[in-house]
Amino acid sequence: MTQVPALPPSEGREPGEVFSSGFTLFADMLLVGLLTAVTCLPVVTAPAAFAAASATLRRAVEDQAPVDTGTYARHLRARLTRGSLAGGLAVPLLACVLLVDSALARTTLPGADLMAPALALLTLGSAVLALRATALPPPHALSPREALARSLADLRGTLLLAGAVVLAALLAWSIPVLIPLLPGPLVFAATAVDLRHAGEGEDPAGDGGTRN
Repeated sequence: MTQVPALPPSEGREPGEVFSSGFTLFADMLLVGLLTAVTCLPVVTAPAAFAAASATLRRAVEDQAPVDTGTYARHLRARLTRGSLAGGLAVPLLACVLLVDSALARTTLPGADLMAPALALLTLGSAVLALRATALPPPHALSPREALARSLADLRGTLLLAGAVVLAALLAWSIPVLIPLLPGPLVFAATAVDLRHAGEGEDPAGDGGTRN
């Protein structure tokens, strides 16, 4: 009787492990997204919540550390500062400005036709810049200046984040029940873009770029 040779374990999966490491990362992303959505309920805690989520995912990727509520809570406590709470106040203020401007855009005032696309670009740019800031590692965490610098230096990553924001907005509009899960993919995208940008900025030769 011919024996069927045993197949080797698939890449990224340990012997006896049911799910691959990619599925584990996906589950971690969903867990972090739910924790972030709950933490964002007071609104002013949104910057710290997203920054804690990015730090948690970054540690999971770099150090192979497990993702749990305790890890997220520790990162959250470290980022709940006066600065982050002050930045959180900008969220409702920006929302009020956008609501007022969108109402004016529907009137017959001069330039009203240009107001709608300008508001859309302003909202998209603000969201991308905010995601960049929350994905920054210490000592640049939640730094708008550093986020702007990286956004300009890494236009490809900025466009990828803009696409992620647009897709999240479409999902929130078409399937509102997914809204609590959307912070996870957004944080994952921002963290991945920042890690890629940091990796591209490293000198492969390790000699600071000097050549003989």
